[in-house]
Amino acid sequence: MKRQILFIQGGGKGTHDEWDNKLVASLRRELGQKFEVRYPRMPREDDPKYATWKTAIQKELEALNGDAILVGHSIGATILLGVLAETPAAAGFGAVISISAPFVGEGGWPSEDLQFAADLGARLPQGVPTYFFHGLKDETAPPSHVELFARVVPQARIHRLPERDHQLNDDLSEVASAILSLEK
Repeated sequence: MKRQILFIQGGGKGTHDEWDNKLVASLRRELGQKFEVRYPRMPREDDPKYATWKTAIQKELEALNGDAILVGHSIGATILLGVLAETPAAAGFGAVISISAPFVGEGGWPSEDLQFAADLGARLPQGVPTYFFHGLKDETAPPSHVELFARVVPQARIHRLPERDHQLNDDLSEVASAILSLEK
């Protein structure tokens, strides 16, 4: 049985088919045949709202095997973290990986939908490896956002990638390496 990966897309018109599909293709290519990468379309991608996406993400989480790896990009990663912080049973997952996640709250993006608590790290699934990957040339969610996450999720492994943009230049080789290291 293949290990499952759930990839939650970012927001914006056309993101699923024109942008994040390239990230998923890179991840599939780097990981090979031992993994099943699930890539659901999030509702109203052009106007992501926490409540709407939360419902869709929870449905996807319920359909996964216990050791699935959760990957989110951009606002999809931010919303995924919010959902996991509210889901006590989330501890059975293999890892949580955020790519270019905007921080919502003081110092980050304003949001009427979602605010991260100062103890976000304590609210996330305990004992589950947590990673943040962020391009240092990201002009959408500035690199300062990953520093904000580092403060509130102290157990996370932070990867600052030089010369990489918000889409990590469509190259998820470092993400794939982190996933493959979990297999050892």
